[in-house]
Amino acid sequence: MGAIAAVVEKENQGAARVLTMIKELSHRGKDAYALASAKQQILANSIDKLNPEHIRSSITIGYAFDKILEYDTPHVLQMNDFSLAFEGRIFPYSEDVGYAKIGEKLKPDPEKSSSRIIKNHEGAYAFAIATPKSLILGRDVLGLAPLYFAKNETLCAFASERKALWKLGLSNVESFPPGSIAVVRSDMSLSFKCVRKICRSVQQQLELELAAKHLQKLLQQSTLDMLSDTRELSVAFSGGLDSSIVALLAQKCGARVCLINVGLENVPETKHAEEAAKALGMKIQVKTYSMNDFEAVLPKVLWLIEEPNPTKVTIAIPLYWASEVAANLGHKVMLTGQGADELFGGYYKYVRTYSERGEGAVRKELLNDVAKCYETNFQRDNQTCMFHSVELRLPFARLQVVNFALNLPLTLKILSPNDLLRKRVLRKTAEDFGLPHFIANKAKKAVQYTSGADKALRKLAKREDLTPYQYCTRIFRDLFPDVHRDDPNWHSLHF
Repeated sequence: MGAIAAVVEKENQGAARVLTMIKELSHRGKDAYALASAKQQILANSIDKLNPEHIRSSITIGYAFDKILEYDTPHVLQMNDFSLAFEGRIFPYSEDVGYAKIGEKLKPDPEKSSSRIIKNHEGAYAFAIATPKSLILGRDVLGLAPLYFAKNETLCAFASERKALWKLGLSNVESFPPGSIAVVRSDMSLSFKCVRKICRSVQQQLELELAAKHLQKLLQQSTLDMLSDTRELSVAFSGGLDSSIVALLAQKCGARVCLINVGLENVPETKHAEEAAKALGMKIQVKTYSMNDFEAVLPKVLWLIEEPNPTKVTIAIPLYWASEVAANLGHKVMLTGQGADELFGGYYKYVRTYSERGEGAVRKELLNDVAKCYETNFQRDNQTCMFHSVELRLPFARLQVVNFALNLPLTLKILSPNDLLRKRVLRKTAEDFGLPHFIANKAKKAVQYTSGADKALRKLAKREDLTPYQYCTRIFRDLFPDVHRDDPNWHSLHF
């Protein structure tokens, strides 16, 4: 795991620009660093040992490496006429699908062969390939690994986080489309090609019981694949439906699981999480935080997620704390139930849409929300956890699970506009797994509320007679004073 950065520019100063970005991303990779062009490569264990003067090319890639698991090695390959930097993970793990073999499959034409990586491999990853005449980039089909890009008249750049692009003075930073390949040529022309995407076809007319059984098998396989290389991990745990399913799945796959529950002091949901953990027979680590703790961590989290969005901030802070606890326990992998609400209609807003605009509007909203999860959820969560060198894995975010869920009848998710519980097929699956009734049928309550983070942010903002958005924006401006107001991050709120 780690970070990638890549540049095409009109002068032969690409390596210096990439080094600037890698320094900005060094919190994502602390164990090794690389700069490479099509014909040259520098690999060092210290970022200070990377000398950009040794690489004279207008097309350059860079890499920062973080050793998460014992078998991890820096994923930078130098072939005869191209270099490959691969950031992320392929599931399931297999020695037969190593990064050297991926590099071999790119021969003799990396541009034509790069699509095969996305077509043939699922996981959370992004990659960059430098050839003598082009830069090629790709991202996994669900967008689980973050990747951004921006360009102007003289420069086109890509990076694992936006702050690296802002450091070059680039504005209008956009998220790289998942499941796609981008090619930038030395004349600065940029083109994208969609290789693989989520899809909704003809709805499967399944009964609830049969659908739940099939979903159970898909989730078990997804979790088994994601745990193919590790058996000790944490689960960010609220005691609700989604995190309980994930915890039980991991346990059934033979993992040694520690549940982690975090929140502000005197939050009532903490007791429920402890009762749920006891019912599951799993150990739980509970840690509570003060208002001073919340206020202190807020700028750090805003710096990590790169958006002054109150909703995203109050989701990211509990995740930041949970990943910090996981890291202190020595756990390098953490699971969450992210994605389940979009797939199975968990949010109350879907009932409101159902009531106001009907079934068709709800189905369309669900599909759009799933397709946009990489922007609303996955990028934020990855960037938050990687600060603590904790790799986030999401059993619900697997293409087979996603496509199956999207093609289910709406009635298996939301029975009617008056359905207060929703997620019917997932609740049935939970019962089949053996989850207690008080967990399987617990009403949805988002983490920003169960942790007390939303209330804490509102309290801080009120002290200064500001809205939560105004309060976050003021801090964001101090952190990133050079971000242009026309950048999408100033108007990307998702409530």
